[in-house]
Amino acid sequence: MNCLTRLNPSGPAARRFLAVLALLLAAACARVPEPRLFPEAPNDITVRTDALLPADVVLLGEQHDAAEHQHIHQHVVARLAVDGKLGALALEMAEAGRSTAALKSNSTQLQVQQALGWDSKSWPWTAYGPAVMVAVKAGVPVLGANLPAASMRSAMADSQLDGRLPGPALQAQQQALRSGHCDLLPESQILPMTRIQVARDISMARTIEQAALPGKTVVLLAGSGHVNRELGVPQHLPHGLTVKAVLLRAGPPPSAAPDTGAGSGQAPAFDVIWTTPPVPEKDYCADLKDRIKPS
Repeated sequence: MNCLTRLNPSGPAARRFLAVLALLLAAACARVPEPRLFPEAPNDITVRTDALLPADVVLLGEQHDAAEHQHIHQHVVARLAVDGKLGALALEMAEAGRSTAALKSNSTQLQVQQALGWDSKSWPWTAYGPAVMVAVKAGVPVLGANLPAASMRSAMADSQLDGRLPGPALQAQQQALRSGHCDLLPESQILPMTRIQVARDISMARTIEQAALPGKTVVLLAGSGHVNRELGVPQHLPHGLTVKAVLLRAGPPPSAAPDTGAGSGQAPAFDVIWTTPPVPEKDYCADLKDRIKPS
């Protein structure tokens, strides 16, 4: 049985997706995604996605340089869209206030990029565009969720942001910034940059909250630190929303337990960990040393 046989030809789902059925089916009906995304069973993205439901919000925390993670984005979005369960697609990769809601489902990629104010230098469209276009063609709004660049300076000076995380979580966030910048940042920059990180998470949470719809799922695509339950976006979401935080991890899971895609290998900060093949190691600290001059 393929996906076509599961659709009621006279129902609203069939009518909604008729024009783009070929695109959605290519992503959603493949029982084993190509290229192979998961070393551990199940390798079926449909099984893994369905195991997350029901959920008001699904947070996909990626490693930005892992191409498999962007492939997973596309498959998860398509799986939810083809069943009419996708309420909105929110993005770290675009600023809050940007949206495709006013576009038609047959809009071009250029029109979509313009609507989102897409920064291809920071976020390659070839990586993220496929998931975005699946949502657009399904008539689902794609929403920028990240803190606008124009708001960053005020966030750095906003001491009220220091109280938006519990003390231990705030300290952990600060340490994550130190480690993430290879301990090269001057200590005077840690607090302002932590405020920006918190403000980004608040912005993403606010976008998700505003897009939430009963019976639908909002998907957020973001870096793994943003979807961390202890430090990131979940800290700022209303308690009434059912949230599933997924860590996409390139390389072996942090525990010896196999990754089944349904909870094993689970860490407190995430509901589930999906492991993908490792990516070639790169010395990011060496690159950072060339750009940061400690004071």
